[in-house]
Amino acid sequence: MKPHILLVFITRFEECQAMLKGIVHYERLHHPWTFFLDDEARAESDPTWLRSQKWHGAISRHTTASLVRTCAELKLPLVDLNDTAPFPGTPKIRPDNIAIGHLGAEHLLERGFRTLGFYGFANEGWARERREGFLEAVTLAGQSARLLEVEYPGDLTPAWEKEQISMLVAWLGQMPRPAAVMACNDMQALHVLTAAQNLGLHVPEELAVIGANNDLNRCDLSRPGLSSVAVNAFQSGYQAAECLDALMSKRKPESFDRRIDPLSVVMRQSTDILAINDKVVASALNFIREHACRGITVDQVLRQVFASRSVLEKKFRAHLGRSPQAEIRRVQVAKISQLLYETDFPLKKIAELTGFEHVEYLCVVFKRLTGEAPGAYRKRVQSAA
Repeated sequence: MKPHILLVFITRFEECQAMLKGIVHYERLHHPWTFFLDDEARAESDPTWLRSQKWHGAISRHTTASLVRTCAELKLPLVDLNDTAPFPGTPKIRPDNIAIGHLGAEHLLERGFRTLGFYGFANEGWARERREGFLEAVTLAGQSARLLEVEYPGDLTPAWEKEQISMLVAWLGQMPRPAAVMACNDMQALHVLTAAQNLGLHVPEELAVIGANNDLNRCDLSRPGLSSVAVNAFQSGYQAAECLDALMSKRKPESFDRRIDPLSVVMRQSTDILAINDKVVASALNFIREHACRGITVDQVLRQVFASRSVLEKKFRAHLGRSPQAEIRRVQVAKISQLLYETDFPLKKIAELTGFEHVEYLCVVFKRLTGEAPGAYRKRVQSAA
């Protein structure tokens, strides 16, 4: 008989969907299981519901003391994927939050920013760990950072969000510019972007912003697009299934608190810049990032910033090491790369969305700048996801 596995995941969360893919991938490579998806997380608070069926194992993203206690009474192996303090005796798999903070800080430092800040939750362990990783990386680089931490209420309301944005406006308003801020997650990073908009700041020219978790629904819907540290939720799910397999076979897990390394920084427009004090270059970069994928020319950029071609060329090469035309192409290719990774759009559609009249020319430009044809790039990055 196939083991009957309970999965406690609220599937409206993108991270949960990726974890489930990792679990299924492990199952297909190893032992056949049957699954029940508790996508209302009833098991976390209803012991009677949990006792109503015979289970051989459980994996939960929404683990509570009640769930742990009932599983222990039933002698039901349980693996916990919640990013909270571990329950004694229950194997936990969670992101390496210190590494997430490190990656965010390193990305901002690489962009040349020296005025740095971190915005997070003072009462959440995972957020404090991300803060510590951020501060450690900043300190190792010989820099310092400003902190703004608030209490997470557990229930988000419009009134609470309004209060946070007011606090952020006051905090950001005191920062020398250009500045860069990492938020503990993407939701908080969106608050930073809203506060920047209220202050009339250009993002990323005057304020760069990066979040964490790479929640596509938030990152791509924001304006500008939000850079974020991507967690490896797929690997978390895979290792949770591996751990549960060991428990059901009466083997002791290698670790009762595994930390999963983040994947990388997914750079979008909110940090797609080097820290530059030159207003002409900053204005030109802002215009290029907003309009490159509409097929703009350098002449259009010149009309926007009221500079001659020779002056703009000289300034771009001094600050960026490339020409305005090369910057336009770089922004277009970055968008092409994103669309190849995140969508199944045909190349004709991608060409329309990135300012290329002909697919053939898109392919030439993409291969010249990346070394790969678009099709080969898509196959490689999507197979690795």
